[in-house]
Amino acid sequence: MTAKWDFWVDRGGTFTDIVGRAPDGTLHPHKVLSENPEAYRDAAIQGIRELLAVEPGAPIPSDKIATVKMGTTVATNALLERKGERTALFITRGFRDALEIGYQARPHIFAKEIIKPELLYERVHEITERVRADGTVETSLDEAGARTEMQSAWDEGIRSIAIVLMHAYAYPAHEKALRKIAEEIGFPQISVSHEVSPLMKLVGRGDTTVVDAYLSPILRRYVTQVQEELGEGPRLMFMQSSGGLTAADLFQGKDAILSGPAGGVVGAVETSRMAGY
Repeated sequence: MTAKWDFWVDRGGTFTDIVGRAPDGTLHPHKVLSENPEAYRDAAIQGIRELLAVEPGAPIPSDKIATVKMGTTVATNALLERKGERTALFITRGFRDALEIGYQARPHIFAKEIIKPELLYERVHEITERVRADGTVETSLDEAGARTEMQSAWDEGIRSIAIVLMHAYAYPAHEKALRKIAEEIGFPQISVSHEVSPLMKLVGRGDTTVVDAYLSPILRRYVTQVQEELGEGPRLMFMQSSGGLTAADLFQGKDAILSGPAGGVVGAVETSRMAGY
């Protein structure tokens, strides 16, 4: 088997750093600007092109690349700059303000002017349903009403939705039914709380689900763009907030917020260990 190149990439907000390992084992560090639209479409791909000495416009020789492993701040920046996807929240009736109220944490307890963080969702749709903590159905799911609410969001141009129902972490039947309706309507991004973050507490589960709906479409477009440039051969992996790598097709918005910084921490720990600390 012919030896191939491996690439490790950190795509930051200002610079993108790349280390390429050539087939002979030598390491080649490289740095390019993360944003330079007049010169290239994507910094990571451009860096790989330059290390492989590929002519501008020519396809990347994917048969020469084994793996590309990347940490990225694409999701981080989209969250900080509020440039995620337009998102609607679908939540159990009576809880439309639950995520906005949150845990009522007040970092500056005597502040007279309370500045709340901006919400990631632009619309809230209350769904008639209620399952108790023991699994008893108190109010059956109004599927017709839910379909009307979802169609309303679609008609407003929303394409990303977060579905968060009471006690769905343990009793997800109503969320599953809502997902089916959303798929029939045609939403490309459907984040469902019992899949995204099956936690007991509504606020934590809801916040994570909304973040996933808000960021996943941005991330998917970026991943697809990189994958198209690389072609079928190379294995593309991304750093998650947890510090572990995942396959490109499994990379989700909720796991990407600290993708770039996590890679730095993992690298610092490994470098320290090699240095004897």
